[in-house]
Amino acid sequence: MLRNMDRLNIDGAWRYTPRIHADPRGAFLEAFRGSDLGEAIGHRLDVAQMNCSVSQRGVLRGIHFADLPPGQAKYVTCVSGAILDVVVDIRVGSPTFGDWEAVRLDDESRQGLYIAEGLGHAFLALSEQATIVYLCSAPYAPGREHGIHPLDSTLDIDWPLETLPLLSEKDAEAPTLKEALDAGLLPDYRACLDFYDGLH
Repeated sequence: MLRNMDRLNIDGAWRYTPRIHADPRGAFLEAFRGSDLGEAIGHRLDVAQMNCSVSQRGVLRGIHFADLPPGQAKYVTCVSGAILDVVVDIRVGSPTFGDWEAVRLDDESRQGLYIAEGLGHAFLALSEQATIVYLCSAPYAPGREHGIHPLDSTLDIDWPLETLPLLSEKDAEAPTLKEALDAGLLPDYRACLDFYDGLH
């Protein structure tokens, strides 16, 4: 196993911890190394789009996911400030369906988070301002993008909220996990596994 790649408890989610080379001038690191990620997940990440998101403290974005295929894998890193990044298993039939895992991403540890296609993604800005950059395996396509309400009580995500979070109108109106399940919006776990196999 690569020393700088750690598998999270949710299958398809990995944390990358870079080696930071610091001296009196500052620091240098490899924020993303395709060969390391590819060795961990079993295929390379084909990058179709790079996004940059700037948020004020208390902004909560997500839980977002895209129709599979092609879905949208993400590699997320926080280049300024700090966020709590959360992966949610929304794949119907998965042994960890409805589970979530949180990773703090910040401009000190410089860790990255890989989130496979079919998983839900959300984050909360913890610093006064937080800037994240994320690589995506597929471009944004509004017609196949969906969300789940990040404050869904059945998910019970432990957001470290000081006040009510600031949500977009779309996120505030997103369905609960059960509503998304009943509406047939959620990806199927077996279909996700077959899709991952096809990427190898």
